[in-house]
Amino acid sequence: MTPARHGGQILVDQLKLRGVRRVFSVPGESFLAALDGLHESGIETITCRQEGGAAMMAEAHGKLTGTPGILFVTRGPGATNASAGLHIAQHDSTPMIAFVGQIDRKHRDRDAFQEVDMPAFFGPLVKWAAEVRETDRLPEYIARAWNVALSGRPGPVVLALPEDMLSASAAVPDIPPTTFAPSPDREAFATAVMRALRLARRPLVVAGGPGWSAQATRDLEIFAETLDLPVAVSFRRQDFMDNRHPNYVGYLGVGMNPELGARLAKADVILALGTRLGETVTGGFELLDPARPDPKRMLIHLHPDPDELGRLYPAQLALAAPTADAISALAAHAAPLITSRTWTAEARADFEVWQEPVQTPGALRQEAVIRWLSDNLPEDAIVASGAGNFAAWVHRYFRYKRYGTQLAPTSGSMGYGLPAAIAAKIEHPERCVVCIVGDGCLQMTVNELSTAAQNDAAIVVLVVNNGRYGTIRMHQERRYPGRVIGTDLHVPDLPLLARAYGGWGTTVTRDEDLPAAFDAARAAGTLALIDLQVDPQALSPASTLDATRAAGLAAATGD
Repeated sequence: MTPARHGGQILVDQLKLRGVRRVFSVPGESFLAALDGLHESGIETITCRQEGGAAMMAEAHGKLTGTPGILFVTRGPGATNASAGLHIAQHDSTPMIAFVGQIDRKHRDRDAFQEVDMPAFFGPLVKWAAEVRETDRLPEYIARAWNVALSGRPGPVVLALPEDMLSASAAVPDIPPTTFAPSPDREAFATAVMRALRLARRPLVVAGGPGWSAQATRDLEIFAETLDLPVAVSFRRQDFMDNRHPNYVGYLGVGMNPELGARLAKADVILALGTRLGETVTGGFELLDPARPDPKRMLIHLHPDPDELGRLYPAQLALAAPTADAISALAAHAAPLITSRTWTAEARADFEVWQEPVQTPGALRQEAVIRWLSDNLPEDAIVASGAGNFAAWVHRYFRYKRYGTQLAPTSGSMGYGLPAAIAAKIEHPERCVVCIVGDGCLQMTVNELSTAAQNDAAIVVLVVNNGRYGTIRMHQERRYPGRVIGTDLHVPDLPLLARAYGGWGTTVTRDEDLPAAFDAARAAGTLALIDLQVDPQALSPASTLDATRAAGLAAATGD
């Protein structure tokens, strides 16, 4: 006979059945029963400082492990704070489950304290949002949430948990996890792909999306080498292939190499592996226009979610299957071409030219910082970043060598870098974890430095400090030159702030001082922060502030 358990214990037992090792949370009185269930569960609870940071940590955990990142937050403002991290998970196709405390069921629709209709609020943001109204249905809802988070195109799920439902007891059996069978269509798909690629003159592989693994990246390299194919990756998926590999030709997305964008537009066969070929990858749908597909181009599209196939672009050959499984089949069926393609070698040469540093103003140049990090970090170092113009230097000049070393939001969310780095260091304490953020990006979640200190997360945070929201300033100067408003920032004494949290900090103002500062930061063995004070003129890798303003003025006056 199944013993009675309170809802919090039922929930936690379901998580244990699915191998959950860690959850991220800001505690709230609305889910005290769940906290009680966690007390002796063996599941580690990471207590964060704000729900947005906690959600970003859970998302990063899901991205690193391929299993749902688990979040616990309270109702009302706690839930709404968490929405930024859930939005990231949706756009990045990251499996995640958020358990949100809710008011008692008997008070619904009375505008009770912190009352929010959670399914209505989160419905447009996530794959599925629901409220569990009966304690004995918790295993059913959690089993479904887990499957939804992982199936097809992975993503976030929200379950609202009324406080009285969670604290009530029920004698209900657990529901074990579902085992998914592999797709039976991989072999036929691989054979058809080989036939098309052998006839292609200007092929391009675009790798992205969910469902990758270290083995999948190795299979991709084998496949690309054998058929002499150029491989581009989608925005912020640069660790899907060793950037040093001769078949790697760069990334498609914000700040992409224009030569690579042109190759996407000219390709006669595009093999899209896991990517949705969305707005960012296609240059605002200009490189590939969904309304005017090129009849001379063949699109071969692989995606784990059948609903993504044909949604934007008609594919002549499509397969809904787990990305890693399909790539394994492609590698197994690959056979060498008789002659190599100059197209691939030329694309790689374009990438090498794009990697040559363009010198920007100042004694401390971001291109020098990123190139030094690329050349000197361990190959398995994890690099986390958020959003802002500083990231353009990271994308352009850092060469990722292994899968699972890039944490960056494809959604473009600021504030992500620090929480993601903390989650990475907790998951992989033996690895070097570096957070590269702008001064605006850092200050959105800077309170999570306390979470890093509490969990002994010895990350190295490099803050690109130019005293402004650089991306918005750039757009202001382009469209309304000289009419600057709302983009200047007060930046605190960042090294002092790191020390206030029990960490280590220093300031760097010259290229030549970075190596010693970074070595000292790692040697500190604790949270460490380096304040990189850069020249405000360095607005982007390709333009200065003054040049951007001058171009904006010229455009405005017609000169």
